[in-house]
Amino acid sequence: MTDIKQKTVLSCKCNYNEIMRKELLEKLSRITPEEKEILAGNTSVNRALYYSGDRSSEIDAARVLENGKRIDLRPHTRFIHFPKHTHNYIEFIYMVQGSTTHIIDDETIILNEGDLLFLNQHAVQEIYPAKEKDIAVNFMILPSFFDDTFEAVYAENSALKDFIVSCLTSRNDGSNYLYFKAGNIIPVQNLLENLVWNLLEDEPNKRSINQLTMSLLFLSLVNHADRIVISEKSFDQNLALEALRYINENYAEASLKEFAYDRRMDVYTVSRIIKNETGSTFKNLLEEKRMNEACFLLKNTPLNIEDIALHAGYENLSFFYRLFQRKYGMTPRDYRISNR
Repeated sequence: MTDIKQKTVLSCKCNYNEIMRKELLEKLSRITPEEKEILAGNTSVNRALYYSGDRSSEIDAARVLENGKRIDLRPHTRFIHFPKHTHNYIEFIYMVQGSTTHIIDDETIILNEGDLLFLNQHAVQEIYPAKEKDIAVNFMILPSFFDDTFEAVYAENSALKDFIVSCLTSRNDGSNYLYFKAGNIIPVQNLLENLVWNLLEDEPNKRSINQLTMSLLFLSLVNHADRIVISEKSFDQNLALEALRYINENYAEASLKEFAYDRRMDVYTVSRIIKNETGSTFKNLLEEKRMNEACFLLKNTPLNIEDIALHAGYENLSFFYRLFQRKYGMTPRDYRISNR
């Protein structure tokens, strides 16, 4: 009987998701007034919709974001070539259906269904014309939106999350985009479609829902950091991202020497690049990750402290106690008690 109930629930959920996606595609596929003009023979972008000056190549948030909004979306305009331009806001593109071709800082990126492309304010973008069935959504986001979003949701530090956010908000070193090949990651797709739906509809508590959904989206993307593509031009940035992924997945046994050896590089060079790109040493990043794991286990499991120390990568229990007390000002046992 239980199996039948579970199957019924799953079937209803799948049907609901299919209906929601169908309605979403129907809304996003409609030919807009701008696209009607293009199909009627207008061969150039309507500058008044995007730019604040006759010669400017920077798309202006004041044109595309309503007053007071820090995040909004619009369906990607099809049938026309967008010449090289920048944005004075953060943009990310979600490919709902079909594909689009983008030139970012002279590199070609083809977005396929489910993919995500994040651009910071320094990225130079060019877009080839999309066809009618190529449905994409452009999110326009002011940097301040991220500040409130992550402050509200991330109680624990995450070096990988911080690195991803810094790539979006403050970089201009040859890699001004992040490309997520997220097409078959179901939780990411569900969160994106919920975010699109909430921005399209006038839902109650819209602002809070947007912040929470964006936070959950980034948390999911951090968990799938192996799907992140950074510009091939930025060797240092790619190496730092690899190091953060390595620490995130192998914190119990991770070592700088092993990481450098696997990449046929010397320890000094790797250490310098990681410090320059993340602001922390490999040792500090590893300790931060191990302590976060230890805190999680102390708060959420009945494991004894010795087992927690081993799980976090510390065979010497006394050393673990000293590090923990130095960082948190209390013993692991007191931490557990205070967080129950």
